[in-house]
Amino acid sequence: MTAQTILIGNRPCRIYGEAHAEYLLLQMTGEHELQSMESEVTAIAQSAHHFLFAAIPVESWNDALSPWEAPAVWGKQGFGGNAADTLRFLTEQVIPTLKQQFELSENVKIILGGYSLAGLFSLWASTQTDLFHGVAAASPSVWFPGWMEFEQRHPIQAQRVYLSLGDKEEHTKNTVMAAVGDNIRTLHSRLAERSTDCTLEWNSGGHFKDADLRTAKAFRWAMEEHA
Repeated sequence: MTAQTILIGNRPCRIYGEAHAEYLLLQMTGEHELQSMESEVTAIAQSAHHFLFAAIPVESWNDALSPWEAPAVWGKQGFGGNAADTLRFLTEQVIPTLKQQFELSENVKIILGGYSLAGLFSLWASTQTDLFHGVAAASPSVWFPGWMEFEQRHPIQAQRVYLSLGDKEEHTKNTVMAAVGDNIRTLHSRLAERSTDCTLEWNSGGHFKDADLRTAKAFRWAMEEHA
């Protein structure tokens, strides 16, 4: 599947897939992910569904995808809390542009997904709007300070939610990030209690293993019908 690049706002977005698609898949991406984008989209394309996939670049990963400010958890860079601006860019520029250019129906099913902090952003965005039919959150940063309390007060609105984690991710000496396992189990239970169509999949390995394939699996699941 070949990519085309279109400028939305001033950002070069990579687009894969076809016009008139049934699903619009959106992923906020960092520079570090672009080299494995082809393999991810190829894996998503194993699905029988027709989709249009957009990789939308973010300049400052920690700032653009964090819902509120937080101090550094590893290294020196903290979190700027600019997720609201990123969501506004998606809803006011990216989605209308793609709908128009690729002749997507007004009620195209939109799935927002991503890996790590982009997974957390996708979950958070779904607490702010019911625009997203599904969320594909692969190894999402649900350890993020204050997230679990926030989601309790502002529940995720998507109809389908895919969660995954590497089975080694919670075994870390970093006490903030070690909460990721308990938090994702709790979040999955919460969603199930609310009758959301959801799953929690455990992958072998740590956080940095097979990010592209784990994300592809997340998008594929979010497009399938589940009995």
